[in-house]
Amino acid sequence: MAITFKIILIIFALALICVVLLQKGKSAGLSGAISGGAEHLFGKTKARGLDLFLQRLTVAAAAGFFISALIVAYLVKV
Repeated sequence: MAITFKIILIIFALALICVVLLQKGKSAGLSGAISGGAEHLFGKTKARGLDLFLQRLTVAAAAGFFISALIVAYLVKV
């Protein structure tokens, strides 16, 4: 049982890494923070299309990783 959840944890970890790397940056470094980066910070521009899908997939992968990490920690302890 523990081995199964460890494999699931590895799958969620790899999925989370891939999804985060597929997303494009929110600003162009320091220059983006000075000139116009605040628009992204306060949500004036909404994510659409692929960006919205990747954002939701990131949240789902992170939640799955967190839950499976808790389950693996519990199974290893018991």
